[in-house]
Amino acid sequence: MATTKAVILARGLGTRMRAADGEAVVDAAQSQVADTGVKGMIPVGRPFLDFVLATLADAGLTDVCLVVAPEHDAIRTHYDALAPRRVRLHYAVQLEPRGTADAVLAAEPFADGAPFLVMNADNLYPVTALRALAALGRDGVAGFDAHGLVAEGNIPADRIRKFALLVADAEGTLRDLVEKPDDATYDRLAPVASVGMNLWSFTASIFEACRRTRPSARGELELPDAVRIAMQELGVRFRVAPASGEVLDLSSRRDIAAVTARLAGREVRL
Repeated sequence: MATTKAVILARGLGTRMRAADGEAVVDAAQSQVADTGVKGMIPVGRPFLDFVLATLADAGLTDVCLVVAPEHDAIRTHYDALAPRRVRLHYAVQLEPRGTADAVLAAEPFADGAPFLVMNADNLYPVTALRALAALGRDGVAGFDAHGLVAEGNIPADRIRKFALLVADAEGTLRDLVEKPDDATYDRLAPVASVGMNLWSFTASIFEACRRTRPSARGELELPDAVRIAMQELGVRFRVAPASGEVLDLSSRRDIAAVTARLAGREVRL
């Protein structure tokens, strides 16, 4: 059965977004929000997160949990005043920025045993990709075509090479997740792999995997590590759902102008 629940990871520190960039074209309001690192609230006509939520609603997701920091009152204040009708908003507080696996674990009460999607707050994914992943009703991941990401979105080719590669078998089951591949590994795997954009479908098994996750070299509890634990220790099989279409990435200040231009005039129904 298709899931109607989604979790948006909106707790991140936004380190790249907070970094000053003299070449970035941003207005005063955008710069002010960028300074906070809360990327989902950057105004690109209206807060970027509005577009994310509207797209989820278009894809049939009706209950959305925002994983936020204790101090992220701006998000709650905005949506309390907006009172969305097409999605029911829930909140999970990640007390400390301990990594994406810990952020997912914060949403366990919201999931309540049901399948759910997980995604970034700084990516706007295609409705088709969201629908396909939600329809799985099981553990899975959206595997994007690298050429399509460059041609249709705002993501430059050199950034694609830094994303995770998803290697699937002939049946479409995820066999390997290669993060930040070096040039040789990328060139070897790119012809047979798809690109991971942190768009997942999970069942309740991910929570046990998150609990087993240990800090990475960066000192964080990383979601990809939890996925590997789910595969290797818990026997979870992840379906790679082929995905294509425009993905907008709001990682740094240099992305703001392009994303603003892409979203100009786009209807938002919440």
